[in-house]
Amino acid sequence: MKKVLLEMEDQKNSYEQKAKESLQKVLEEKMNAEQQLQSTQRSLALAEQKCEEWRSQYEALKEDWRTLGTQHRELESQLHVLQSKLQGADSRDLQMNQALRFLENEHQELQAKIECLQGDRDLCSLDTQDLQEAMWAMAPSADGGDCCSTGSVPGQ
Repeated sequence: MKKVLLEMEDQKNSYEQKAKESLQKVLEEKMNAEQQLQSTQRSLALAEQKCEEWRSQYEALKEDWRTLGTQHRELESQLHVLQSKLQGADSRDLQMNQALRFLENEHQELQAKIECLQGDRDLCSLDTQDLQEAMWAMAPSADGGDCCSTGSVPGQ
């Protein structure tokens, strides 16, 4: 019976040892699981933080995009206004160039008329001078004599 008791004691010790080893394994697995859980929770917290940062950046970019869209529309509107003004300026420039060419042509014509009139005036002046000289030559002198006979011409 002692032998049976010793065997039972050995079995009991063996079971206890196996139970301790099993408990030790379970505790190690539990600790590993807890470490993995903590690691996963940290990763999740980081992922949520990153997600929040990305969401914030997304919202900021969305707002920037709206602002850029508004600015783009305003700039397009300004561009159309400027293009319209440029077309008006081009049209006025064309009209001014045409008017300038017309005035230049008119100036040339007037200059030609002036030169022609100056030539006529010079001819008339010469004719007038010739007539005056001829009249002085035919006019009686103050002493009652003929101005031609004395050989003097008044004004000389």
